[in-house]
Amino acid sequence: MTFARLPGKDDFVRFSPEFGQRYLVTVDVEEEFDWTRPIEREAYSLEAIEAITDFQKLCEDYGVTPLYLVDWPIISDPRGREIYGQLVREGRAEVGIQLHPWVNPPFDEEVTQRNTYAGNLPKELERAKFYMLRDAIAEATGKQPIAYRAGRYGIGNETLNLLREAGVRFDTSVRANFDYRKAEGPDFSQYPLEPYWLDRKLGIVELPVTSVYWGLLRRQGSLFPLAQMASVTKSLMARGRLLERISLTPEGITVDEVIRGIDIALDDGLPILNFSFHSPSLKPGYTPYVRKDEDVTAFYDWWHHVLSYLAERGVRPTSLAEIDAGIVR
Repeated sequence: MTFARLPGKDDFVRFSPEFGQRYLVTVDVEEEFDWTRPIEREAYSLEAIEAITDFQKLCEDYGVTPLYLVDWPIISDPRGREIYGQLVREGRAEVGIQLHPWVNPPFDEEVTQRNTYAGNLPKELERAKFYMLRDAIAEATGKQPIAYRAGRYGIGNETLNLLREAGVRFDTSVRANFDYRKAEGPDFSQYPLEPYWLDRKLGIVELPVTSVYWGLLRRQGSLFPLAQMASVTKSLMARGRLLERISLTPEGITVDEVIRGIDIALDDGLPILNFSFHSPSLKPGYTPYVRKDEDVTAFYDWWHHVLSYLAERGVRPTSLAEIDAGIVR
């Protein structure tokens, strides 16, 4: 499954000198389900839907305008419509589209691992699901969403055409340095971390989720064969400090690790550091990363440490509006 051709050197987005290096906080706002079991259409809950309010307060304390990428179960629930509609109307957050096809109508496909990636669906079915979600978000927030993330990063051959048609200006579905082909998903192992044009004429930009490599074998841009190694080999290499992949997320990444990742990303000159996590991690018991009340406390401590460190490094938070204004066209 492919999304768009690999960008060439002329495809990378240039920013004004005043933009500098900034960070974006993106959240996959979604239902809770058991990550260890096969996906089922009805097997989910929405117990964590209101936990976002505490995270929003943390963001505001640090001057962060988060980008919430919302899926169908959230925006079709009255609580979700109220929460995200109010945040957008008050200008406290930005809201984009996150498509989980197995819980997003119309339900015309069998629920299989392959079909959990929207880009694997027939073109018209991907389109129908996308527009039902897009329109529901627009109705709740009063604004047409201009950002998209495919659930499970599941973009496909027709996704870019869909974004063109819908007027979506930013995609953030590419998880650079990851390969999901074994699960019938896309391969991002050769895609870059820098923002780049998907369609310069229409102004569509890819904002990859940030994951860097660290270790003695680290060389950004030439590690792709190493990224394909069996997990046990990669684990041994990480323990030997030869090669370690660090994602900018509180889910499974320690403070020390993420600070190392931040330093690498800044040293490599990335203009935007794209942090991400899943909203069910804001309440204990719904993701592998947050099982107990003390894990929630640790989750917030992680963010306090990381946001404070970014401020010390002079890295400011950003938003889609600021990114758009900072692009040199």
